[in-house]
Amino acid sequence: MRIRLGWDGRLANLEMNLMEKATYSSAGVDVKKVRKIQQELIDMSATTGNEFTANVPVLKGHYAGVFSIGEHMLAMHCDGVGSKVLVAQEMGKYDTVGIDAVAMNVNDIVCIGARPVACVDYLAIAREDGKIISQIMNGVVDGCKQSGCALVGGETAILPDMISGKSYPFDLAVTAVGLVAKEKFLTGSSMMPGDIIIGLESSGLHSNGYTLARKLLPAKEWGKEMLIPTRIYVPAIMEMLEKCDVHGLAHITGGAFSKLSRIGAYAKVGFLLDSMPVPSEIFAELAKQVKSDYEMFRTFNMGIGMCAVVSEEDAEAIITIAAKHSMRAHRIGKTTAGSDVILQKAGKKISLL
Repeated sequence: MRIRLGWDGRLANLEMNLMEKATYSSAGVDVKKVRKIQQELIDMSATTGNEFTANVPVLKGHYAGVFSIGEHMLAMHCDGVGSKVLVAQEMGKYDTVGIDAVAMNVNDIVCIGARPVACVDYLAIAREDGKIISQIMNGVVDGCKQSGCALVGGETAILPDMISGKSYPFDLAVTAVGLVAKEKFLTGSSMMPGDIIIGLESSGLHSNGYTLARKLLPAKEWGKEMLIPTRIYVPAIMEMLEKCDVHGLAHITGGAFSKLSRIGAYAKVGFLLDSMPVPSEIFAELAKQVKSDYEMFRTFNMGIGMCAVVSEEDAEAIITIAAKHSMRAHRIGKTTAGSDVILQKAGKKISLL
């Protein structure tokens, strides 16, 4: 279960002090407070259930919820695009955020070994505009095609009293369902200290950290790059699961590399990130203003959108499969004893939890 970390417009003095602090918290998102709220919601959801969830492992804080149907488990996840839609509005470009909405769901579902099979969308808009709605939905369809997922329904809500803002205000979310055989269900429990962490290259910022990034990067200069859609890893990950013994998968989204703790908890291992690649220009520009490695690696994906944890003998095979799917992959670290997520950079060790 996750909470969308969006800009709510109520921090009137934000822009006055943001350049001094340049943190996700000062931009309006306190990840530690959100994690506490998330835990409360997880505890609430644990009080529900039926015959389809009775004998299914409870995935507290994992990437998807699951329930059982016959010999299979179905995975479900719901997520949106967040404040990246504000960049789309400012740029007047609406044809890519639908890919993001699909990607944020299907990339999470594969982290438990499930193949995404179907999804529905929810589009909330202030007013009818067939041309713009068509652009948004073309992105959703594109994302579904990239992930092999069928768009089986959806809802469009016209809410002029609730959806407001400049240009063409809207919000977009997708719910996806995936399927996994019970014997191939993946939690990360098979990870052990000394496993290799392979980082799969991101296509840019993806759909996280925009509450801060929008304040630091002028849309006129960076808007086009900020709208590059989230990479969909499904085809590559499905092949990796088929051909390699993958011990764990982590989609690097909100909270960035602290997300590794989601799967680490199931094996009681920690993570050492000591070989991160040089990030692309957009991350370098953000780093100039943020001036904190902790903040950068807790807020942004830093060029790595998905992590696959495997034994040494499968590491090169993972890198080869990634290349087959036109993406670079890097050895970025290893699992360790303990439970922390440590960034080692320039001789310093920084806890990202």
